[in-house]
Amino acid sequence: MSTNVLRTADGWWVVRGEHAVPVDTKAVTTAELLADRAAVEVAADSGATGTPVADMTALSPVTTPCRVVAQMVNYRSHARDSGFTGDIPPAFFRKASGSVSGPHDRIVRPPHVKFLDYEIELGLVMGAPLPVGTVVEERDLPSYIAGLVITNDVSARDVQLTRTQFYESKSYPTFTPTGPYLTLLEPRDFAHLLDLRLRLSVNGEPRQDRTLADMIVRPARALSLLARFQTLGPGDLLLTGTPGGTALKAPPKPVEKIGALLPPSVKWNAFFKSQAKNPRYLRHGDVVTAAIATPDGRIDLGEQRTPVADAH
Repeated sequence: MSTNVLRTADGWWVVRGEHAVPVDTKAVTTAELLADRAAVEVAADSGATGTPVADMTALSPVTTPCRVVAQMVNYRSHARDSGFTGDIPPAFFRKASGSVSGPHDRIVRPPHVKFLDYEIELGLVMGAPLPVGTVVEERDLPSYIAGLVITNDVSARDVQLTRTQFYESKSYPTFTPTGPYLTLLEPRDFAHLLDLRLRLSVNGEPRQDRTLADMIVRPARALSLLARFQTLGPGDLLLTGTPGGTALKAPPKPVEKIGALLPPSVKWNAFFKSQAKNPRYLRHGDVVTAAIATPDGRIDLGEQRTPVADAH
């Protein structure tokens, strides 16, 4: 069975129900913890009562600096929402690891950003080096992926679209809430990945709800494609795309055809003028709740609750 690990300012903890037991390790980084898996196993087998999880302040279980890579348009439902038809070419982009924040920290909207969006994503945490040229088969996944985390690929849509700038629009501080748990997997757990259900709500209103069966490029293939040009190492993070239900959606086809005839500045001004009427973008005071788990609870990454606040 999978093991949930929590990180606080006091160190690492193994979660057992509503309590957590400290891991006796000198590990500071996620990579160091993964190298000391034996200490995690000792804590998991301990008979100690532990500390109530409700009394603990969780930090991101993925420590920084690290590489943060993300897959683009990797769920069929999201592709439909985005107006894509036909085959979707696999694509990746980088995020600054300075965007990684805790699972209950505020998402801070920069003053110049008007259209702030959410994207729940399953994060894969690497447990071993992935050299350039590696080909990963399904059976190889346990050799490379140590565990899973909930992530939210928060996006400044006006920066992303008007400047065609993914790196900046998704890399502001607090734009990658991560955790609460690093869910370490046993080899037999990988057979249940497609059962994982991603759910995100804003102020209690369901927005995203899909399983990994909706995914276009699955983890083994994604790692192989990424390894054509990118090295990853233990503790690095791969975000695997988001399902449909984000605030941003492609305009209707007739509007899109008219927009294609306009100069870019005029087109984007018109598009975001229409988006200003969309109530689904994140605003000050909103609370985003995200959860990822299998229906049977075999793999449960916990729940992430992040309030939204405007920068002062």
